[in-house]
Amino acid sequence: MDNAPVGLVPAAERIAAAERVVVLTGAGISTDSGIPDFRGPNGVWTKNPAAEKAANITNYLSDPEIRKAAWLNRLDTPVWTAEPNSGHECVVDLERRGRLHAVVTQNIDGLHQAAGNDPERVIEVHGTVRWTRCWECSDRRPMRETLDRVRAGEADPPCLVCGGILKSDTISFGQALVPEVIDRAMQVSDECDVMLAVGSTLTVFPVANCVPRAKAGGAAVIIVNGESTAMDRYADHLLIGPIAEILPALVAR
Repeated sequence: MDNAPVGLVPAAERIAAAERVVVLTGAGISTDSGIPDFRGPNGVWTKNPAAEKAANITNYLSDPEIRKAAWLNRLDTPVWTAEPNSGHECVVDLERRGRLHAVVTQNIDGLHQAAGNDPERVIEVHGTVRWTRCWECSDRRPMRETLDRVRAGEADPPCLVCGGILKSDTISFGQALVPEVIDRAMQVSDECDVMLAVGSTLTVFPVANCVPRAKAGGAAVIIVNGESTAMDRYADHLLIGPIAEILPALVAR
């Protein structure tokens, strides 16, 4: 690539020599697929503050009108038409070459699996929008089935098993993370020899702790992002610029 960031070649050499790469991804890896981030200039919550209100579990559970608006928003979310981009394909390439230990993703879009990563290697710390879960009985079903009910006229579709409140199987603000999922994210971070953080500002905890955990375990830390992050001080290689340009050059070398 032209005007490659300083440090790209040695970072690529680290990856080429690695045996256990953990890739930590945030919203930045999916923006080139047409999925906006949340708080950026064109972010979902910037343009629609009501959507941020619906992301709070207390608001969602207590107000049927918020739930109805949330279901309408889910009908036409860009996730349903988004395709994996070159960044996702780079992560698949690492797996095909036998270097990928795991993907720890903050994203709920399912694009790593759609690109071809083994679902068993993808740790979705904030859940997935592609499934629903009942708040009362935990019944879990494909999101498309519930969206069909919304299109048929159910504005706030209840659980088919117990009649409880349905939501996407994602972690809302105020909702507890799944301990087993976080434990696994930390475990793979302890085990890796390269931590490649892509498209995340690394400000959301506990997942941001993956970076210092990996560093403490002796791994090289490579950060690729469009702007500085909260964990830049841990980076052995800090590559700031367009992810769609940097990541392919980094992985292909």
